[in-house]
Amino acid sequence: MEEPPGMDGSPSGVPGESPAARADRNFVELLQGLRVAVTGVQVLFAFLLTVPFSPGFEEVTDAQRTMYYVALVSAAIASIFFIAPAAQHRILFRQGLKEPLVHRSNRYAMLGTLALAVSITSATLLVVDYIFRWDLALASAIALAGMALWMWFLGPMLYRSRKG
Repeated sequence: MEEPPGMDGSPSGVPGESPAARADRNFVELLQGLRVAVTGVQVLFAFLLTVPFSPGFEEVTDAQRTMYYVALVSAAIASIFFIAPAAQHRILFRQGLKEPLVHRSNRYAMLGTLALAVSITSATLLVVDYIFRWDLALASAIALAGMALWMWFLGPMLYRSRKG
């Protein structure tokens, strides 16, 4: 998690902040951001875990079962990636490895976000296809995937590249 230099030229952006303090602050900020994503993925995952036990589930097509599988597994993957930083922090506590943990956790957060986008898209595809029709489901899924891709990845990356 590279940061631009601070007003005083310090590499951390916070005057007088040590590398260890910067790693601590970055990790806390990362965990605060993950709290929002974890709650969302937990609700989605819980919903998906109950779906097969619903009375109408036996009526889904093979294609819808595949959509369900993708939604369920990607929600599980997102959960694992989002929870990994906290779990690893407990294991690595006081080992002097905070900076590598912050960088690894940032990658986990990005992969978890990608898995969450896949789960949201495929779950929506499944539900809209089941309730309405395939063409509306496909259009909705493409729109959602595009929004997630732009708002969560491409937009911030473009802004970052413009800022140097």
